[in-house]
Amino acid sequence: MTYPANTLSLVADIGGTNTRVALAEGRKVLAETVRRYANEDFPGLESVINQYNADMGGVDAKAACVAPAGPVRDGRATMTNLDWTIDKETVARATKAETVAVLNDLQAQGHALGFIDPANLREIIPFPDAGEHAAKLVVGVGTGFNAAPVFETDAGRYVTPSESGHVNLPAQSDDELELAEYVSTAHGFPSVEDVLSGRGLERVYAWLGHRAADPREKKASEIMAACADESDPRARETAEIFTRMLGSVVGNLALTQLPFGGIYLVGGVSRAIAPYLQSFGFEGALRNKGRFSGFMHNFGVAVIEDDYAALTGSAAHLVALAK
Repeated sequence: MTYPANTLSLVADIGGTNTRVALAEGRKVLAETVRRYANEDFPGLESVINQYNADMGGVDAKAACVAPAGPVRDGRATMTNLDWTIDKETVARATKAETVAVLNDLQAQGHALGFIDPANLREIIPFPDAGEHAAKLVVGVGTGFNAAPVFETDAGRYVTPSESGHVNLPAQSDDELELAEYVSTAHGFPSVEDVLSGRGLERVYAWLGHRAADPREKKASEIMAACADESDPRARETAEIFTRMLGSVVGNLALTQLPFGGIYLVGGVSRAIAPYLQSFGFEGALRNKGRFSGFMHNFGVAVIEDDYAALTGSAAHLVALAK
């Protein structure tokens, strides 16, 4: 199938493992155009886009927005978990688009809010009433961890980038201090991402084996599968520890950003842990803030169960740029 020139936008969500590329008409991502590519098969984003163009029979996009998982500054991104550097010039050369944007992947998720099918939102904590300009917060848990506040202003939506996954892992008990010391061997520093990510889930499982003098390893997908079928008590304990730590960290971020408009968890690990959040102590950990525990009732939480939300957000951002 061929697509009309200078009509559609090209959008890409660049994770640590895979890159998803699609075409969009306005804010609508054309589902039949979504393609997924394993990053390890390509030396950089330009070659991914070239492959996509070849797969689609040639694409002449009017605009392009790419959303890599890594810090973005002045239109240039350095991937956190991948040896790629991405800039506007590279994207423009590969796509031949007249309008080009580079967003952090969590910024793209933030731009998607309000344009996601309600059927893809799993409510974890009910949302209190909030004003139309109330801030929101997107928290991504997948290959890595990050968060981005979303501000609704009279001039439009503003989503600020951050690198929240690389702050210190909070520890409030002897067990959590022991876990922090264990995961710090990876980088010499216990970061949030060292626990709250796919690899982090694996580290928690390994730490429990280390404590029990019964070392075993499982991949994150295997841990969640064993938790679901109740075949491995250690997998359940891993998910419980993960859930409580996630609640604690999200609560810290809520106090930092005051997202009265709601908190949205995104990413593959968020979707995998979603069925267990309510029963494994997420809400209690989020609200465990001393004299501010009551105040924490101001924040609703939902999981976005849409694997392509970042693509929608990228398309929505391009629409906003065109106004």
